[in-house]
Amino acid sequence: MTFRFYHCNINVRELGRSLSFYEEALGLRPVREKAAADGSFRLVFLANDAAGFQIELTELSGHRDRDYDLGENESHLAFRVDDFEAAHAKHAAMGCICFENPGMGVYFIEDPDGYWIEIVPERK
Repeated sequence: MTFRFYHCNINVRELGRSLSFYEEALGLRPVREKAAADGSFRLVFLANDAAGFQIELTELSGHRDRDYDLGENESHLAFRVDDFEAAHAKHAAMGCICFENPGMGVYFIEDPDGYWIEIVPERK
């Protein structure tokens, strides 16, 4: 029996805003979508050619008027990048860097809903 990572889900308040962020910040684009017949939710799965998994963005129609409670926000996604300096410059220009840890050689960006994403350099 073999398990392979497929996707992770995060709920977003404004799907369009999140789609723009994930494409600009991480090069992730929609690969499939699903919507409830009653309009209660919409799912969009994001990926790129380099990632072996997908992020599922879920927009719940009954939650568009308030932010999600992320608790202490200790969970996060992490991406490796082959050009760490260029990624850092891009994210700094976007104004989405929320925490840097130079001692560990990583930094975090924050998406429009407050989720943190760790950016890690490829290590050789």
